[in-house]
Formats: sequence, structure tokens, C-alpha cells
Amino acid sequence: DEEKRPFRCVLDVGLAATTKGCRIWGALKGASDGGLDIPHSPKQFPGYDKESKSYDASAHRDLIFGANIAANMARLQEENEEAYRAMFSDYIRNGINSENLEEMYEAVHAAIRANPARAEAKPAVAHDKKYQNRAKCNLKQRKNRVAQKKR
Repeated sequence: DEEKRPFRCVLDVGLAATTKGCRIWGALKGASDGGLDIPHSPKQFPGYDKESKSYDASAHRDLIFGANIAANMARLQEENEEAYRAMFSDYIRNGINSENLEEMYEAVHAAIRANPARAEAKPAVAHDKKYQNRAKCNLKQRKNRVAQKKR
């Protein structure tokens, strides 16, 4: 059997900044790891060392799974509990701490792989219909309204 070649793509970043470690390279790495053939160099990925000219994939993996966030959480929790509670209040509310942060990201990635379709967005706040803009009036109605105000 003939081996299938991957779909060849070209990354078009448009006007986005292409600095080292930006999100664009994470998307490129994900697409490349997913099987797309995208010509690239790992020099812009987090974990690339210019001096040794080598790419450390574990450093990139740590950023993907939030090791830097977990380290910041642990440091802040030890140094300043009040600032920790203020900065990571959503994490605390959802029962996430520095020890189980990577597990949470793994679960999220597994859920995305299971169903990659985008979920329907729920409105954050139900809007009160009390304050509405008036419906548009036609010319005759506007002139009538002005005439009534003149009386």
C-alpha cells in the first residue's frame, strides 16, 4: 500500500506579531503535530536555545500544560495568600490548585479530541428588556411627532 501524504499548508499570520513564543507558534505546532504538513523551523517555539541550536520539547510541553502557571500559583500561595486568592479565585472556586492543574489541562485536551465541535455559547447575563431603543419611525410618523411637540 502507498502511504498517504499529509495535507500541505502554509501558515499565513497576517498582521499578527510573530515574536518568539507567541500563540501563533503554538497553533502551528498543534497543527503540525496533528498531521498537517506545514513548512516551519522550531526556532520560534518556546524551548529553542539559540546557543546550543537545539529544541527542548519538554519546555514547550510545560507551557502547554501550564507548568509556569502552577509554579506561579505555588509561589504566590506561599508568599502572599491574599494575592493568591485574588489572582486565582476562579481556579480556587473550581477546585483547581497547582498540583492538579496539569491534570485539568489533560482532561480538557481529551474532551476536545473527543468532540472538537465548538460548544454553543451561553449568554453570560440575561438582558433586561426594560431599556430598549424605540422602533424606527417612517417620515410621516416623525413629522407628526414634531408637529405634536410644537403645539
